[in-house]
Amino acid sequence: MRPWRETVVMPADRSWLLFDRQLPAFPFNWHHHPEFELTLTLGSTGLRFMGDHVGRYGEGDLVLVGPHLPHAWQSGATLGGPLHRALVCWFTADWIEALVAGSPELRPMRRLLETAQRGAVFGEPARQRAAAQLLALVEAPAWRQWLGLIEVLMTLAEDPALDTLASGPIAPQGTARERDRLAAVMAWLDAHHAEPVDLAHLAGLAHVSVSQLQRLFRRATRLSISAYVAQRRIGHACALLAQGGLPVAAVGVRAGYREPAHFTRQFRALKGCTPSQYRRAFVG
Repeated sequence: MRPWRETVVMPADRSWLLFDRQLPAFPFNWHHHPEFELTLTLGSTGLRFMGDHVGRYGEGDLVLVGPHLPHAWQSGATLGGPLHRALVCWFTADWIEALVAGSPELRPMRRLLETAQRGAVFGEPARQRAAAQLLALVEAPAWRQWLGLIEVLMTLAEDPALDTLASGPIAPQGTARERDRLAAVMAWLDAHHAEPVDLAHLAGLAHVSVSQLQRLFRRATRLSISAYVAQRRIGHACALLAQGGLPVAAVGVRAGYREPAHFTRQFRALKGCTPSQYRRAFVG
């Protein structure tokens, strides 16, 4: 189960995109994209997958997803109607970071954008205020939508209950040159997380030595390569376990673990429970 890269096409006359998605179901769709995504879910319950985090969502669920953080929703039941609804806002990192950099009044938003790298969630008061603000933008003119998104983001940035979902950031930090060097490495690891890792091959992708790659990777992600791979593997295992259907041993193999005991040890180290215990929390 590899996250596929979704292409978000911004209209030529818009700085950001608002999509009112109303469907009979939200099927599991494990994906990522370079844009930020703010999703408000209405009239729906189910499971929410965010990096290595899996949790239940309900009415008024609101999450800000950072660039390249794998995520998905899988609906279970509707609430009071035949359709599941999600208001989805996409905006680019370049656009919002330029606004924040050029506007001292928006400085509190920096913490929000950093938190979104792990999937940002919010307390009930801020979530309710932001939901009302978002709903008011659905039929609003373009200029009002532009102003409205800033208002929503500032509401969320000032939330004292701001918290994260995934256990660690996914997108590399650091200078533009460092991010460029690691882009091919991160893409390979994301696409081949269940395969053995060849450090020499990865170093070749980044055009550096193995020792340089290890230092660069840790500086840019705050993780070793092995820790990053483990985070990816356990995140995918969590999604498979929550969905049910596969035996635990088969989940371990799908995630890249040939030895069940190794899978169990690494899962417990990262999640604090065994794979079987984790599954029971979702499927009974």
